[in-house]
Amino acid sequence: MDRRFLLAMVLFMVIIIGPSLIFKRRAPVPPGVVDSTQVVTPPAPDSAPVPVAPAPRTPAPDVGAVSEDTLPADTVFVSSALYRYGVSTRGARLVEATLAHYAYTIKGRQDEPVELLRPGSDLLALRLLVGTDTVPLDEWVFRPSVGSLEVDRPETLKLTAQRGEVRVTLDYRFVPDSYQVAVSGKIEGLGPNGGLLLIGLGPGIANTEANLAENQRSMGYVVRTAKGTSVTRFAKLDPGEERAESGPFDWVGVKTKYFVAAVLSIGEGTTPFSGLSVAARSQEKNPDVADVWASLPVTSAGDVQYRVYAGPMEYPRLAAVGHDFDDVNPYGWPGFRSLIHPVAIGVRWLLVWMHENLHLAYGFVLIAFGLLVRIVLWPLNQKAMRASIRMQAVQPLMKEIQERHKENPQKLQQEMFKLYKEHKVNPLGGCWPMLLPFPVLIALFFVFQNTIELRGVSFMWLPDLSQKDPLYIIPLLMGISMFSMSKVGQIGVEPNPQMKMMLYVMPGVMTILFANFASGLNLYYTVQNMVGIPQQWYLAHERLRLNPPKPKAAEPAETQAQRETGPRPKQKKLKKRR
Repeated sequence: MDRRFLLAMVLFMVIIIGPSLIFKRRAPVPPGVVDSTQVVTPPAPDSAPVPVAPAPRTPAPDVGAVSEDTLPADTVFVSSALYRYGVSTRGARLVEATLAHYAYTIKGRQDEPVELLRPGSDLLALRLLVGTDTVPLDEWVFRPSVGSLEVDRPETLKLTAQRGEVRVTLDYRFVPDSYQVAVSGKIEGLGPNGGLLLIGLGPGIANTEANLAENQRSMGYVVRTAKGTSVTRFAKLDPGEERAESGPFDWVGVKTKYFVAAVLSIGEGTTPFSGLSVAARSQEKNPDVADVWASLPVTSAGDVQYRVYAGPMEYPRLAAVGHDFDDVNPYGWPGFRSLIHPVAIGVRWLLVWMHENLHLAYGFVLIAFGLLVRIVLWPLNQKAMRASIRMQAVQPLMKEIQERHKENPQKLQQEMFKLYKEHKVNPLGGCWPMLLPFPVLIALFFVFQNTIELRGVSFMWLPDLSQKDPLYIIPLLMGISMFSMSKVGQIGVEPNPQMKMMLYVMPGVMTILFANFASGLNLYYTVQNMVGIPQQWYLAHERLRLNPPKPKAAEPAETQAQRETGPRPKQKKLKKRR
């Protein structure tokens, strides 16, 4: 195997193993944010989508002359083909977000539709800061305009509440084919200085995945500023830690690996969120639950406008929102995202297109994609091979120049460049075509880490292409195919100790490295290697034809006779007589 290719492999492993995330420093929490008791649900699984029974449209209950202080709390269910949302009249908060097209992956619950919210969720709960006073709107009981809604066209749920001089009116507008809810409203009685509206997002999204540890690593909050998107994992918070971040933010969200709940202040006439406060609920290490509140300035006119997204991280839906909302599900590491993101988006689009238009299972899509990449790169591999052959042909001249000018580095460099020019040799000509598959491989790593379309997809003995192979068959096949391709590729190349060592070391290292990666990624890489074996065989024999090995020099007759008859017996020395 070419040393330059091996160097590329090592660099690739360093990039895979050592991503770094930059987290912001802690800051004090603004006043007005109160902690609440911790409620954590057990893990939940995923399976085929299960339809959610729609709720018929019913009128609001007649409460007569009952005081709003004593109104009973109720839940208004809003259903469409995509979701069932439950809006509690206490605090006008979202207490249920059931997704009809997604099921749990946890064993025993694969037939249940995903429920995003934990019990006691504060999503869309409201608190109002006016001067030094806090108005706990999340404790108010609102009067709904209807008792339930079945959304087959845009529908509006109106909620009103009043205590003293403060009157709050909220309109939640639902559409049947979107997970977005448009919120608009008015707060009367604020006074001339306006106030600050705190919108709840805590305590985070419930676990929905069989791989609890991996899902918990993805739990965190995300904000979007003019400088870009910042993701902070809950596990990085200290036990009981409280922090605040200053805006302005276009949107603020809490996420897991595949789902997100976010509030967005985007569009004409909206005011960006001015800040964010976070308080880790757990007193243990690596918390996965936190109270998150976004703050929205409200003028004396009292107008309020924002949007809510509570649903899956489907890239087309996120991208359609705009304002880089698709960055809530980042493809790539900070610092490398601008390079990896376009490739990952293109790869994801092609895989989904092949699945939907060619009607292939995703496992066969990956096999076809691996073949396609090899075919596309075939001309470049030929170019790399010919460059390697030319480099191999001038090796004796290079050694001669190095011996002649080993005491004069400057002259050595000049003569080497002259040699390259005369023989039309590019030292990197055989290397850079070999590097082209790696952006695709790295992009696929993030596609399998983040793409919800591949979630829970089985293939042959693999229960989930987005998770590791439980039997480790695919990683072993990948290592064997990598060794075979490297072995065949060394035909016609003068062996050296480094190449021989890497022939055995690199497949072993890559097998261990990829063992716990997504089985779909291993399947793609295995197909790449297996298709590469006949290609390497063809290129190696072309190398032998264009640059045949030199015959060995004839041995002296005496040496040849000794090898055939064996070494001569030692003669005893005769002692001289005195």
